[in-house]
Amino acid sequence: MRLRNVPGAREVMVENEYVFTEPEGMKGTWKDVFKNDNPIHIEIGMGKGVFITTLASMNPDINYVGIEKYSSVLLRAVEKQDELQLPNLRFIRMDAENINEVFGKDEVDRIYLNFSDPWPKDRHAKRRLTSRQFFARYDQMLKKTGRVEFKTDNKDLFDFSVEEVKEAGWILEECTYDLHNDARLNEGNVMTEYEKKFSEMGNPICKLIADRK
Repeated sequence: MRLRNVPGAREVMVENEYVFTEPEGMKGTWKDVFKNDNPIHIEIGMGKGVFITTLASMNPDINYVGIEKYSSVLLRAVEKQDELQLPNLRFIRMDAENINEVFGKDEVDRIYLNFSDPWPKDRHAKRRLTSRQFFARYDQMLKKTGRVEFKTDNKDLFDFSVEEVKEAGWILEECTYDLHNDARLNEGNVMTEYEKKFSEMGNPICKLIADRK
């Protein structure tokens, strides 16, 4: 379970130069934020930021935006960024339901979803980040060649996600139920903190890549 109450975390977010706590109104301005025209990749539900910070370190010509709802979780990534000061990495503290208020049409090149909350009750299905409702949101901000990459160890959530990709009218470009034993798809794979934990427990990691129709 994620830690959600670290004293002072919210205040740190407000004052930190790498974090946007009130991002509404930034729609269409991200090239100005980064001061370049490089591609923009985002991770929704970034947790402690190991995945996106690693990518930003490896790919200086790509801009990264990590999105996390909880200040106490985001704090870990912010502390690391204060050390690294990567110019191509920013964070947003927000609920993903409002994502279209923050990114405009054709503004994003890629979306990463890693070990997202499964929202197991059927009545909460539309809250899942791989629901058709969220794919409709992604469709509004991704470029024509944009894609969504999703990893999880939750097979039920993965089965649901595969079907939602199709129902949303997207193209299921890649799909595996055992990423770490798929030499082609696992090449260059950057592991998240949850991925490392669950794979060490023996849980197969599932991955899909969905392209816009």
